[in-house]
Amino acid sequence: MSEFSPKSAKQAVRLAARELGFLDCRIAKADRAAHADAFEKWLKDGANAEMKWMEKTPERRTDPRKVVPEARSVICLAFNYYPGDQQPDPKMPGPKGRIARYSWNSDYHDLIESKLADLDETLKIYGGRQRYYVDTGPVLERDHANEAGLGWSGKSTVQIHPKFGPWFFLCELITTLELEPDPQMADHCGKCTRCLDLCPTGAITEPHRVDARKCISYLTIENPGPIPIEYRRAIGDRIYGCDECLEVCPWNRFAQRSREQQLLGRPAIFEHSLRSFLELDTPSFQKIFKKSPVKRIKRERFLRNVCVALGNVGGQDDLPVLQRAADTEEELVREHALWAIAEIQARTANVSRGVE
Repeated sequence: MSEFSPKSAKQAVRLAARELGFLDCRIAKADRAAHADAFEKWLKDGANAEMKWMEKTPERRTDPRKVVPEARSVICLAFNYYPGDQQPDPKMPGPKGRIARYSWNSDYHDLIESKLADLDETLKIYGGRQRYYVDTGPVLERDHANEAGLGWSGKSTVQIHPKFGPWFFLCELITTLELEPDPQMADHCGKCTRCLDLCPTGAITEPHRVDARKCISYLTIENPGPIPIEYRRAIGDRIYGCDECLEVCPWNRFAQRSREQQLLGRPAIFEHSLRSFLELDTPSFQKIFKKSPVKRIKRERFLRNVCVALGNVGGQDDLPVLQRAADTEEELVREHALWAIAEIQARTANVSRGVE
């Protein structure tokens, strides 16, 4: 064990973080989260929708000292996942769907957790006891990132870094080591409200507050049941998650393409139209999305999303595959396929009558 000094330990973890590929590494004091009361009210209002796991042990979510007894510091890190732009195969007939960029390749949890494990070993050298997370544990990560000066929480609740924009994962190590905290960074959103104004479903109900019940990411991923009819048209061609509030953010101009190959676009994902996605059997679905976050929602929910997208952007050529889904798939897919058929038929009828 090396002799502990706050300065040497902080330098060591920052150096190790940089060598492991993290964009930034900052320190916050382990204390009750600044928005703990707001989080508890958010839960009370039911804005977490069916994500009932968020209601468990809220005291642990709001205070890292309840997670790691004798915790003194929270090490906050940013890991770039921006894969740039990638276009679907133009040879594939029919409309294409959009998948949130963080899901274009392998699941980031395993990749980043292995790096956090390495940082954990570095801190153990100085006698630290740690728990580490990459959105997998009871941590209000943006509050600690704000306190540490790791950017600021935008009005969309997405964390924004002045040098890299919003395209990064937040992760943290709660440690018993007392490290010197970094200064907090000012909020640089100013008067900009683009994320609120352009959210397709109005899920950002006020600055720094997202109602999951309206959010496309929730509706297409965490939501286990039917997508509410009032939000289906707003989903457009999105079939897994939504990047809208990141894409419209002015700080997006500082985005840099990730150097991590495991997070760049997987070609197989871009070789499919919505129509061909809907025809995937379970083995094909599992093969295409092997080790991908998309695989987590399983085939039935994915096909549900594809049906909604086809209802919004599909045409008459897509009706046969939708009808097959309506005839052969489980009820969740069947109901959305029938909705999509009705939408396409109504749209086609309106076009033939010259109705906009």
